[in-house]
Amino acid sequence: MTKLYSRRSFLKGLFTFSLTSMLTVAGGYTYARHIEPALLDITKKSITHPKIPLAFDGFKIVQFSDTHLSEFFTLNKLNKIVTKINQLTPDLIIFTGDLMDEPNQYKQINNIAPILQKLKAPFGKYAVYGNHDHGGYGTDIYRNVITMSGFTLLQNEVTNVSMLDGNKIGIAGLDDLMLGKPNFESTLGNLKEDRFNILLAHEPDAALKAKAYNVNFQVSGHSHGGQIQVPFYGPLITPPYSTVYSEGMYDVGKMKLYVNRGLGTTRLPFRFLSPPEITIFTLYSR
Repeated sequence: MTKLYSRRSFLKGLFTFSLTSMLTVAGGYTYARHIEPALLDITKKSITHPKIPLAFDGFKIVQFSDTHLSEFFTLNKLNKIVTKINQLTPDLIIFTGDLMDEPNQYKQINNIAPILQKLKAPFGKYAVYGNHDHGGYGTDIYRNVITMSGFTLLQNEVTNVSMLDGNKIGIAGLDDLMLGKPNFESTLGNLKEDRFNILLAHEPDAALKAKAYNVNFQVSGHSHGGQIQVPFYGPLITPPYSTVYSEGMYDVGKMKLYVNRGLGTTRLPFRFLSPPEITIFTLYSR
């Protein structure tokens, strides 16, 4: 009788464990596939530096990245992101690459610009190439869409944002590290030492070279925060050039780096412990 009871208890326990595991897996799939990708974190960061002019004290920059427009990240979602960004009342908007997942396969290209044109920022909108923007013969497609959307595309270029009193901050943009032709020296070598300079670079590991130049703050995307993270371990996999820096704020030499987790997904439409993100940077003079 004892043996029978023990056998029944074991089988009942095994069945309960198996059922619980199945429900956990199913629940995890539902969360990672449908719930977390639909979430949105609004991350706020203060950037304080002695080179930031007093005229830029309180200046608000909003970053979004890695939309990867596809059947999973739709134009309807993009429209909602545009509305949310405008509600944040940015002074300047930056997009750090990977607009479409597969530019040459995307069927609604002509519908993107009318949505992005609605983004409003009095000091402008700036963008750089990501690897997906160059991939799939997308180089010219991306350039056309992003410029029609009212963005200034910085491809190994430096520009300035100016106040009426003449004070300026520098904005540099590198071409994509994976599929573009980034030129650190001809781009970052033009940054003025006495000016607060921001670098837009799709891949965060560009910081390993950028730290040798007059860059005070680098802003990147690309990693998606790994897209899938494991508790107490972190990202399972990060793409090339985001293996050193994958998420959040870092001190790299004398400069700061922020890695945004992006909004869309690629390869697999899952996110786990790496929710989509928009970042607000507020500059403060010191």
